[in-house]
Amino acid sequence: MTTHSNLWHGRYDTLFIGGRWVEPTSDSTIEVISPATEHLVARVPAGVEADIDAAVGAARAAFDSGPWPRMSLAERIAVLRALSTELAAHEAQIAQLVTAQMGCPITLSTKMQAIGPRLLLDSFLDLAPEYPWSTTRRSATGNAQVTRGPVGVVAAIIPWDAPLLVTVIKAAPALLAGCTVVVKPSPETPLDGYLLAELLDKVGLPAGVVNIVQAQRDASEYLVRHPGVDVVSYTGSTEVGRRIGALCGQDLRRCLLELGGKSAAVLLADADLDKAVAAIRALSLRNSGQVCSNKTRIVVARSLRDELHERLIDMVASMPVGDPFDPATEIGPMATAAHRARVESYIAAGKEAGAPLLVGGGRPEVLDRGWFVEPTVFTDVDPNAKIAQEEIFGPVLTVHTFDTENEAIDIANNSEFGLNGSVFSADIDRALAVARRIHTGAVEVDGNLVGFAAPIGGVKNSGIGREAGLEGFDAYVELKSYGLPADMVARL
Repeated sequence: MTTHSNLWHGRYDTLFIGGRWVEPTSDSTIEVISPATEHLVARVPAGVEADIDAAVGAARAAFDSGPWPRMSLAERIAVLRALSTELAAHEAQIAQLVTAQMGCPITLSTKMQAIGPRLLLDSFLDLAPEYPWSTTRRSATGNAQVTRGPVGVVAAIIPWDAPLLVTVIKAAPALLAGCTVVVKPSPETPLDGYLLAELLDKVGLPAGVVNIVQAQRDASEYLVRHPGVDVVSYTGSTEVGRRIGALCGQDLRRCLLELGGKSAAVLLADADLDKAVAAIRALSLRNSGQVCSNKTRIVVARSLRDELHERLIDMVASMPVGDPFDPATEIGPMATAAHRARVESYIAAGKEAGAPLLVGGGRPEVLDRGWFVEPTVFTDVDPNAKIAQEEIFGPVLTVHTFDTENEAIDIANNSEFGLNGSVFSADIDRALAVARRIHTGAVEVDGNLVGFAAPIGGVKNSGIGREAGLEGFDAYVELKSYGLPADMVARL
């Protein structure tokens, strides 16, 4: 297995608070273990409540009295344009950092974990001038200017599957709106936060505008409940999202929750199987299955069932499993030993329930180290089965057969989640008609992605709110109305 020890040229023994590298208040640490080699990658401080207090205090001061919220949008855009340039210059390093921490295959890390954050940032920078920061309203009962200003201090709680990408999808719109941010990375992936802090400092972000506290999960709850926080933005499991929602509801604090998924890919009878299988390869087993929007339920017309089975067997056989630093690898390890055990428990549940195993179902025999799971496909699965209902978050797919479009839609909607989905058909109008009946936040029609300019997010147990696109700013602004004379409103 390849190892990369010199992943960041700075120190891993401090926290980034108030624009400075500061000593942690506790000697508690987090060990970052390579999921591929099981060797120690790095050891970082585990921030505690006092460190969270310092970070929120710095963000609060930067918002209440610092320059950032009072700068023009153009000035804030200029700073973050410089950050985009720095991200482009550090893409190889970012990809290596993420792969070392959580095992994302390096080719995908380059595209999704390194280039993706920059493209996402650029999208927000391009959209920001179009956002309705100030509008006028005239009526028989009054005349107003309606503004959208920064809401305040944002707590951004980041998952391990795409750490920098998710940090950007939260921090970029918040910063452009004029907010200040406290970032709490996942303990599995704390290292890219150090590089991001260095780059933010380099481009001249004012002190306290972004603070990054590496910490264990118990610190997240303290951050969520902190009275100095105005908005909590969380991406992760539905279980934790419910807890955050309850805490924020108790304190009447806003929250944005991007949670779990169990998305379906619907292959209608006239679907192009070449296109559909290519999409399954890229978007159902992406990041070794560890992406919330992956299409892990494959819902296929009965006439295509047998051919799809053959193609899925061939597809899995052609996807190398192994060293995530090998550019040829398509399936890397699970992020932690505990997560592998969880994924394997679902595979065992599928076998025990009698679901036919098409391919996979074990650990790769040639790999005696690392937290690997074979890509696994169950077929002819009962749509109500545990493996078809619960988010596995690993390289495990279920295949379901239908006879009518209504049955396909019923299977796709038979889920407590509603994050994403896809429909494949040679007839785009037909595919779109089916997509409109699938109850999710986004649906990809015949393999066409929505892109960063469109909002993403879920319904049902997949969350509250939307990220990306113009709508990605909404969580971080406060609406305010000013009653003004009619002639003044006319001049605005």
